[in-house]
Amino acid sequence: MKKIIDFLIKIFWIFVIGSVFGFIIEMLYILVYTRTIEIRQGLIYGPFIQVYGIGAVAYYLLASKIKEPKQIFFCGMLMGGAVEYLFSFFQELIWGTVSWDYSKFFFNLNGRTCLLYCVYWGIIGVMFLKIVYPCFQQLEPLIYKKSIRIITIFFAIFMAYDIAISSMAVTRQQERINDIPPKNSIDVFLDKAYPDEYLDKIYHNARQASELE
Repeated sequence: MKKIIDFLIKIFWIFVIGSVFGFIIEMLYILVYTRTIEIRQGLIYGPFIQVYGIGAVAYYLLASKIKEPKQIFFCGMLMGGAVEYLFSFFQELIWGTVSWDYSKFFFNLNGRTCLLYCVYWGIIGVMFLKIVYPCFQQLEPLIYKKSIRIITIFFAIFMAYDIAISSMAVTRQQERINDIPPKNSIDVFLDKAYPDEYLDKIYHNARQASELE
């Protein structure tokens, strides 16, 4: 049981760090290509983009098994492309929106992922293997200290709330778009606390899937 708990703590912090790293990467990418500062978030509260968090967890599991940069590059390409595709697919399936569209890119798959971004995922995989993974191995013993375990519990509760309220708010927004009135007090709260103007600022890169057809 202790080993399972330790593993879950480790995976949790890798997910968090990866999500924050993705937030920074997205900001730098936009800054380089457009010379503008653009904030992209995956959750309402905090600098988190979950697709990168999931990718970081997958990278960690790969890096613990594969030590050859060439192998991690190609595995990272496939894995990153798959994660990106699935996130886009389920986002459209559940909420009817898409946050990225690669339809105009060479060798794209339903606009959800493409060869160029798969290459980026492969490069990030090599960087993870050479830079992040060794650093995390050195810092790993710290996360099992009692004080860090307590912090982990509180932060995990916050992340669970953040993910839940973000999902509920976006779901309610889609209901408003479809002219569905609030059904209960929770819907009324979501309408007041997270109106369209507020959510559109946070998820400004999200588009209705119907607009892309």
